Amino acid sequence: MKIVILAAGIGSRLGNPFPKPLTPLKNGKSIMQMMIENITTYFSIDNLLTVVGFKKNSIMEHFPEATYVYNPYFDTTNTSKSLLCALKKCRNESVLWFNGDVVFDQSLIKELQPYIEKNQSFVAVNTNSVADEEVKYTLQNGYIDKLSKEVKNGLGEAVGINFISSNDINNFIEQLEHCEAQDYFERGLELIIEKKSAKIEAVDISQFNCMEIDFKEDLENVNNFL
Repeated sequence: MKIVILAAGIGSRLGNPFPKPLTPLKNGKSIMQMMIENITTYFSIDNLLTVVGFKKNSIMEHFPEATYVYNPYFDTTNTSKSLLCALKKCRNESVLWFNGDVVFDQSLIKELQPYIEKNQSFVAVNTNSVADEEVKYTLQNGYIDKLSKEVKNGLGEAVGINFISSNDINNFIEQLEHCEAQDYFERGLELIIEKKSAKIEAVDISQFNCMEIDFKEDLENVNNFL
C-alpha cells in the first residue's frame, strides 16, 4: 500500500504566505508534521508520497525524508489532478490518501485498518456535521452513491481521508483523467461508482477529532482540541 498526502494547493482562504500544510499549531508542530507523525506510527515513511506544488521547496526542506511528486499545474488544477499525479505511480496498488490540511487523532488510523486489511475502498466521514460548503455524501444499498459539495440531504461530511483498493485503483485513475481541471477528486470517485459500479464504503470516524483547516476559524477550533 502507498500513502499519499495532497499538499500542492495555494490555500488562499487561510491567508498564509507559505503552504497551508506548514501552518503552525498550538502544540508547536505544523499540520504536516502532525500528519506525518500520525501516519508513520502505523506505516513506513518509505511508502509515503507527497504531492507538492505551491512553494514546494519549503515543504521539501521541512521534510527531506519524504518522497515527492510535483504537480506543475497546481495553480490551475484542483485535487483531482494532484491526486492523479501520485496515483500514476501506484498502479495496481492500494492507496490511502490525506488532504494536506487535515488534523486528526492518531488513533483514528487504527479505526481504518480493518477496511485497509480487507482491501475495501472507503471515504472517512463525520456524521455529526453537514455544512453546506463541505463535501457531503448519500448512500445506496449501504455504499456511497453521491459525493460532492452539491449533494442535497447529505448524511455527513467527507473529512479528507480516503482509501482506494488495488481492485479499484486503475479504474479510478482512468476516471480522474476524465475529470475537469477544477474538479475535486471526489468527482473521480463518483464516476467509478456510476460507470464501474465500484463499492465504496462510508467509514464513520465521528468519535475522533478530525478537521480540515480552510479558514482561521477552523484553525482556532483545531487548536482548542489539541
